Amino acid sequence: MQKLPVGIWALGFVSLFMDISSELIHSLLPIFMMTTLGASVIAIGFIEGIAEATASITKVFSGIISDYIRKRKVLAIVGYGLAAITKPLFPLATTISWVFSARFIDRIGKGIRGAPRDALVADITPPNQRGAAYGLRQALDSAGAFIGPLLAVIFMVIFVNDIRSVLWIAVIPAFMAMGVLIFGVHEPDRPQTLNRTGKSFFSFRNTRRLPRRYWLILGLNSIFTLARFSEAFLILRAQSVGLAVGFVPAIMIIMNAVYALTAYPAGILTDRMRPRTMLAAGLGVLIAADIILASADNPLHVFIGTALWGLHMGLTQGLFSKLVADHAPVRLRGTAFGIFNLVTGIALLTASAIAGLLWSVVGAQVTFIAGAAFTVLALIGLIFVKSGKPSNPLPVQAHSR
Repeated sequence: MQKLPVGIWALGFVSLFMDISSELIHSLLPIFMMTTLGASVIAIGFIEGIAEATASITKVFSGIISDYIRKRKVLAIVGYGLAAITKPLFPLATTISWVFSARFIDRIGKGIRGAPRDALVADITPPNQRGAAYGLRQALDSAGAFIGPLLAVIFMVIFVNDIRSVLWIAVIPAFMAMGVLIFGVHEPDRPQTLNRTGKSFFSFRNTRRLPRRYWLILGLNSIFTLARFSEAFLILRAQSVGLAVGFVPAIMIIMNAVYALTAYPAGILTDRMRPRTMLAAGLGVLIAADIILASADNPLHVFIGTALWGLHMGLTQGLFSKLVADHAPVRLRGTAFGIFNLVTGIALLTASAIAGLLWSVVGAQVTFIAGAAFTVLALIGLIFVKSGKPSNPLPVQAHSR
């Protein structure tokens, strides 16, 4: 099998270190907000939804700008840098508004880096390896999301459940990610014909040049996202059935371990089989996860549902990135990823708000049943998305330098 470009591995390790930092914080943040700062479940749902929506909205502009200036790495550095400098704000927080501000700035950083990074993956990878490239990046990202909560559990024991002290540990890997990005990732040379051609390039009107199939993929992902609200609700579900606070991060460990182990093999498969088959499998797994989580009455059931949740992420998340890269014109690749993530963020905000409301009014069971219902709608929508030939790729070199 042909080796992936060095830059893909470097971007993967950037994601690894930043996710160790972020998920160490996120695995404890819902409990920190509820038990230490006194937040309600509805407030947590809105904070998580708004934070993720902010990231997605920002991705639109960073994606368009990266297409316009043809420089993706500099935007990635700005985005990861913002995320790194906000990490100390979480252990320093004394109010919910402080946490909200930290999450808001952190997610702006995520938004700035997201679309340019995803477009850069496509820029430096041959078309027949895009599934593997996105799968590898997702796998390393998820490995970080596995290691982060694991470190949270270990340091919660060491620091005797002192959440603030544990949150300080997250600062270290965030700055390690910055070092790998600055010194290990290089943009490919671009053909002269792909240089920006004028001010009109920076325009939302160019979205009309995106093909119909791209918009169908976007619509399908929107319905799908309504079914997979913030993972904070997995943590809350575990606590609701009696899992001790010190072991709550195990939920994120299980989810991301399964995600990490399946994302790369699933990415390789997407280069060799019909995307519709892989998507259908992922949606079916999510339905099973929601049903198990809805009916759970002990931590073991939540662990099983969480493992299936991680499996559906592994089967689908890299695939959606590949589909966007395959069907977006080269000149609008950043814009396409930006719009994709904007709509995804709006759907996630809606999903998290609905989940928080349902949880508070009618209980956790109905929350996950509603998720299963939206997943069924996504399966029905899959019928209308047909396979097609990808857009002409950007010529790439053997390495990312």
